[in-house]
Amino acid sequence: MRASTGDGEQDLEAPASPPRQAGRRGPRPAGQATISRVAEAAGVSRATVSRVMNGSPSVNPELAARVRAADEALDYEPSAAARRLALGRTGAVALVVPDLSNPLFQSVLRGLSQAAGRAGRQLLVAESDEDPEEEVILALEARRNSDALVLASPRAPDERLRALGDRLAPFVLVYREVAGLDAPSLSIDNAAGIGAVVSHLLGHGHRRLAYLAGPDGSAGNAERLAALRALAQAGPGIELTVLACGSMFEHGHAAASRVAECGVSAVVAFNDMVASGVLTGLRELGVRVPGEVSVTGFDDIPFARYTTPPLTTVSIPQSELGRQAWERLRGLMNGEGGGYNVRYQPRLLIRGSTGPAPA
Repeated sequence: MRASTGDGEQDLEAPASPPRQAGRRGPRPAGQATISRVAEAAGVSRATVSRVMNGSPSVNPELAARVRAADEALDYEPSAAARRLALGRTGAVALVVPDLSNPLFQSVLRGLSQAAGRAGRQLLVAESDEDPEEEVILALEARRNSDALVLASPRAPDERLRALGDRLAPFVLVYREVAGLDAPSLSIDNAAGIGAVVSHLLGHGHRRLAYLAGPDGSAGNAERLAALRALAQAGPGIELTVLACGSMFEHGHAAASRVAECGVSAVVAFNDMVASGVLTGLRELGVRVPGEVSVTGFDDIPFARYTTPPLTTVSIPQSELGRQAWERLRGLMNGEGGGYNVRYQPRLLIRGSTGPAPA
């Protein structure tokens, strides 16, 4: 996790200030003015100066005027870090993701970082390496060091997230929706995405499908697998084979031999990283895509269109999810509420990795 530190203050004697133009503050020489010197000049305590600087209405107007006059005379600039500490704020928000090497989460990070940066907020980032227990530890630590938190596709079980809700608030869930959790969520209709993929494959005559499953703790994986099984049970002679896999390129690559051996005509991969890996692995084995096996992904990460062949996949608004996560965090931090939950409808992008089932 990365965090920023502020400059501390020093009580040093300083030479007399040079004349300055009225209404304009120039650069402050090192050690010129501190909160202690302002308090001494105004005849008040450091605490009173702090309250005036932070806009507290509890200070007597006469005292406040004396503090401001001393502030102007000494050209005092309070430490940003000290001001945040006095207000009980860090000036930062945090993001916890399962794997930063996945372009999907990089896109969310970019959208959140840009939106928070425009609002003058720093962003702390941590990854759990797909470990639910590590994720919980990181989430709690990140929340202690920030004003609000985004959990992107958290792997922790629903009941664990509900139990931690009060300690993590305010926070927003991305790629996940948990019933009974008092936090806004931005999720994807995984069932609709899988439905579009299967409909496309069935239209090309595919009936023997393999699903390369994602991480066990992934809620998205559970939803996609449930949708596939429901369609297989209801579909016209669909035969579904589920192969344990993972979420990264190397996992898909390692699964290519099992795909070739099980005799399916189409692969539904957990995500684009897995799909890209199996494309490469099948090509190395001499299996033609889509001539012998069609392959589909999920997410539409930036390089999905540049694979060989270009990947048929399900597109979701990754950067928009980051921007919308910020809008909900901002509302929560300002006491305005986090708004309504959103479930995005994905869009199927048909490219060269799918075609008719072999005769």
